[in-house]
Parts: sequence; C-alpha cells; structure tokens
Amino acid sequence: MISLAKSFGDLFDDFVHEAFRLETLSDYSGSGNTDAYRAFVDGHPQPTDYNAEWLAEVRSHVASGRRLYRVHVLTRPLTPYLRFELGWGYVTNAAAGEEFFVLDLTDRSSPLPDDVGDFWLFDSVVAALMRYVEGGKFAGAEVLPEDRAAQFVAYRDAALTHSVPFAEWWAKHGE
Repeated sequence: MISLAKSFGDLFDDFVHEAFRLETLSDYSGSGNTDAYRAFVDGHPQPTDYNAEWLAEVRSHVASGRRLYRVHVLTRPLTPYLRFELGWGYVTNAAAGEEFFVLDLTDRSSPLPDDVGDFWLFDSVVAALMRYVEGGKFAGAEVLPEDRAAQFVAYRDAALTHSVPFAEWWAKHGE
C-alpha cells in the first residue's frame, strides 16, 4: 500500500500494483515533447529514440509486475495532437507494456461527469488531479488526500466499462 507521497513525482516510484490515467483533453501540445509534436505536424518520421525515458520507466514497472494503463476520452475527427499522441505515443508506449483504452464519445453521451478532468490514480488509494492551461500546457498536479480516492476509483471504473482497447479502436478509426 502506498502512502501519500511528498510529491506527484514520488507517486510513480511508490506505487505497488497499478497506476491509472484518465485523459480528457484533445490537445496537450504545450506539454511534454513539443519538438516531437512539431516534427509530426511537419511530416517527419518518428525518431527512433522517441519517448525513450518514459518507455524505460514503463518497461521497469511492467517488469516488476506493476501495471500502467489509461483511458482517453475523445471524439472524432481527431485533432492533429490526438493523431500524434495516439499514432506515435500510444503505439510506441504499448510496445513497452503500457495499456491503453479509448472512450469514444462521438456518437454517445459520456458516462463521466462533465467536470471530471484529467487525473492519475495510484493503487486505487491516491489520486492526483492534472491541471492544464490553454494550449494543453501542463500547469501542475494536485495530490489529493487518500479519503478522496473512492471518487476517482468510480470514475476509472466507469471509463473502463465504457471504453474499448486502443488497438481495437485504432484498427477501426486510426488515421
């Protein structure tokens, strides 16, 4: 069982069984590897070392028996950023052992509250709200007290119940 970590970053080292991520935005282009996103938009091939640091972390967690998985809530048509994230990021990260699911709301209403937002959930015990500003720029994470975790477990369960595995969704809708 993990304890409330000192920082958001500590949660990735301290989780024991699983780390779940809910993604709700269609544009995170102001965060992460902005150079890779520009290369994608400009039509360049994916670099062989793309996302190497995260891939190493995923492989390490998976090798130690820990699960990393996420659901992305989206609608079609995909934004340029989502074509990048799913086409380069998800495909690459899945090969390292991270699991992905898609909750496509193109033709249905959401099973989640409108204000659910992005979060990480560690071992179903600690949730961290992800904050973004315009342009998908990461503005920080708020680690919540453990007594808030049940709410985010319910959101995770609802998202997973209504989503499909990424590979299945991508085979049908990938661009």
